[in-house]
Amino acid sequence: MAELSIVGMIPARYASTRLPGKVLLDLAGKTMIQRVYERCVQASLLDDVIVATDDERVRDAVLGFGGRVEMTSGDHRSGTDRLAEVAGRVECGVIVNVQGDEPMIEPEAIDAAVAPFLTDPDLQIGTIATPIDTLEEHLDPWAVKVVVDADGWALYFSRSPIPYFRVDPGAEQPDAPRRHPGSGLMPLKHIGLYVYRREALLWFAALEQSRLEMTEGLEQLRALEAGRRIRVVQVDYSPIGVDTPDDLERVRELLAREEQPGGHG
Repeated sequence: MAELSIVGMIPARYASTRLPGKVLLDLAGKTMIQRVYERCVQASLLDDVIVATDDERVRDAVLGFGGRVEMTSGDHRSGTDRLAEVAGRVECGVIVNVQGDEPMIEPEAIDAAVAPFLTDPDLQIGTIATPIDTLEEHLDPWAVKVVVDADGWALYFSRSPIPYFRVDPGAEQPDAPRRHPGSGLMPLKHIGLYVYRREALLWFAALEQSRLEMTEGLEQLRALEAGRRIRVVQVDYSPIGVDTPDDLERVRELLAREEQPGGHG
């Protein structure tokens, strides 16, 4: 393979607290993992796509639709650790960690995350974010926020509403669009798609969990606390993850609509 071969890797475990067997659930005629895989294949900057799993049912499903799969240990504490095992034996220059429960991930968002790695040989870790439009989402602890510097490097990730919007006494907090009336700044929602140089991923997975990571429940803080910078690319894409039965039905409806004659699929 070329020195800078770029591989999309999808960590996929069968177990799921709220939706058992989530990655194999049917979404308008295809399993969720097939949906994610096919979206990754459409990304123009990926040279290959691999599903990393410890479950034979997932392996068989991926092989069944012609995908590439690598089996891993069942002892990994996170999807990142699972990918690090695969990266240790697969020749590649850059790994893109794509979540296995985002069947509507946009290929353009993947390409946007990868693009800086083609021009900056020193870049080690990257991710993406999108503007937050509403006060409700800014306050939502399940929507992870990121603050970046003037050059797009992450300063901090948090479940708290950062940056805090300080307004003049008596002034109302803006709701939608969520834009600070003085600075014009819009908060950013982090999207859990990561890009790593192979060496950076192996380095990251070998670190112990950090204090900030354990405090916020956000593993990307491990890299920041260890002094490694993370490049954040802004995109228009906002993910629709599948964590609940309601999410599942919503995505099924959206996909069915997309794939109707005259749809936008």
